[in-house]
Amino acid sequence: MARLAGIKLFKGLEIELERFEARANWRRFDPDEVLVDFDEPSTDVYFLLSGEVRVLMRTASGKEVILYEMKPGDLFGELAALDGVPRSANVTALTRGEACVMPASVFKELLFSHQAVAERLFCLMASRIRELNARFMEQTVLDLRHRLYSELLRLSTPRQDKSGERVITPPPFHHIVAARIGCRREQITREFTMLTQEGLIERTRGALILRQPDVLKARVAEAMRTDG
Repeated sequence: MARLAGIKLFKGLEIELERFEARANWRRFDPDEVLVDFDEPSTDVYFLLSGEVRVLMRTASGKEVILYEMKPGDLFGELAALDGVPRSANVTALTRGEACVMPASVFKELLFSHQAVAERLFCLMASRIRELNARFMEQTVLDLRHRLYSELLRLSTPRQDKSGERVITPPPFHHIVAARIGCRREQITREFTMLTQEGLIERTRGALILRQPDVLKARVAEAMRTDG
C-alpha cells in the first residue's frame, strides 16, 4: 500500500501513488527543526506522515503571527510548487515526525493528471483562504477580547462527555495564543483570568475547557454587529 494513501488529498482515491512516491524523498525531523523558511527558493511539497508542525509569518521586527498548526495527513508548500515564488512562511516542527518531500514537477504531474486530486486541492486552498479572511476581518473589526473568544472557539472541539462544552487539548500556552491573534502574552493572561472568574473556562492538567461556548459565540456575534 502506498505510504501517501493516508494523506487527506489522496485518501479514498484509486491512484497509483507508488510511482510518484518513487520520485520523492522521505525526511525525518525533530522538534524545533525548521523544515521551510521565509524567502527560500525551494518549491518542494511536504506531506506529513507523522508529527506536527507550525506555520507562521514573521515581521522585519521579529514579531510572529501563527497561521496554522498541521497534523499527520496535511500538506504544505503547495503555493511555491504552483507559482515558483519564494516561500512566504516559516514551517517549524513541534514534534518528531516524518514527511514525504515531493519535487514541484512531480507534484504538478500528479495534480494535473488526476482531476479528483486537483479538485481536493482547490477546496483545501479555498478553505484556508476563507479562514484567513475570517481572521483578517476579526483583526480589523474586533478588539482583543473578542478576537480571543473567536480563536478559542476555532481551536476547540466538542467535549464528548459533557453536552455543550468544548475543549482544547492540550491547553494552549498564553504566548502561542497571543501570536495567533496579534497581542502580548500578558494581555492573554489577564483575559484568561477574567474568563476563569466568570466560569466560562477551566484549565485542567490536560485541557482547556470552554464551559459555556454559546456565551462566547454570542459575545463575538454582538461585537461583529457593533464593530467591536
